[in-house]
Order: sequence, then structure tokens, then C-alpha cells
Amino acid sequence: MNYPNGKKNNVKQQSSDPKYGFSNRGMTLEDDINATNTFYLDRDKAIIHKKPTPVQIVNVHYPKRSAAVITEGYFKQASTTDYNGIYKHKYIDFEAKETKNKTRFPLANIHEHQIMHMKSIIDHGGVSFLIIRFAVYNETYYMPAESFIPLWDKQFNGGKKSIPYETIKEEGYVIPFHYQARVNYLEVIDKLYF
Repeated sequence: MNYPNGKKNNVKQQSSDPKYGFSNRGMTLEDDINATNTFYLDRDKAIIHKKPTPVQIVNVHYPKRSAAVITEGYFKQASTTDYNGIYKHKYIDFEAKETKNKTRFPLANIHEHQIMHMKSIIDHGGVSFLIIRFAVYNETYYMPAESFIPLWDKQFNGGKKSIPYETIKEEGYVIPFHYQARVNYLEVIDKLYF
């Protein structure tokens, strides 16, 4: 599709045919959240950004003066969650995960330091949650940290190392796909907090 100014639109067209559904558009959950956050920022709805991962660069190779290549680096510290910002005077902090699993969400996708971080956000009055996409079903869920953390903790008391898909459907909130705000999680936050 071309815009009137002659530039091409990079977004692939969706089809009503399930085999060409949302997961086959060439977009990832992160791409969709980043596009949503840009939409929010452009319309002055919220200021939410992806957190940079702190990396210590150790070695750089300079094959040309204009092209530096990082050949060795290390994570400075364990990262917390993927995104943070502010919406309606509330601090927002969340992790985004995508799974191809049909029946469960593996808890190995989340780390203990992330859970501790989410607990701190809640203790200080912020909004913390996970966005979980089941790619096979083209479904994206908002899972409040208050609901997710007890399920995560159960694995240490003889519980399962995953959360069943059905539990996420029951405990979470489906985030419908929108053209501009692809993962419109603020809609869920409005229902829960405002």
C-alpha cells in the first residue's frame, strides 16, 4: 500500500483467513508494544518506553573507520522488566513474553529478580503486570502482577513449573488487537484502576 506522498507502508496487510492471521504478519510482541507506545506518546496519552539492557562493552573491532563492530560484551546487571513509564499519574512497569506453547506458559520465562522488582512496584503503589501472547492462538493477555506472583510462587511449594493456558484466560484480561494501538493495554488499566 502506498501513502499519498508516495512512501510505502511497511505494515503487512491482515487477512481474514486464519492461516494469515496476526502471528503471521511478521511482527513480534515487542514490535507491537513498541508501536503501541509510540501511538500513546504521539497522542500524549502516556509516556512508556522499553528499558535499555545495561551492557558493558569490552572489545570493539574497527574493520573500517565508519563501521565499528562490538565483538565482546557482558551484561552489567540482571535486567528488571521490559517497559516502564507513567500514565494518569501512576507509575507503569511491565514484562512482555510471547510463547508458542498451546497449553501453558512456562515459568522459566520469568526470573526471580523480576518477580522481586514487580513486588516492589506494587508495594510502592505502582501498576505492574505481564503481557503474555499465545502466538498459536493469536491471543494477548494482560496479567496483573498481583495475580501472577502467587502462581509463580506455587512452583516452590510443589506446584507446577508452568501456568495453564486456561488459568491465564481466567485470571488475565484479553487485549484485543487494534490497528494503531496494537496491544492497547491502557484500556485494561483504565478498567482496573481508573
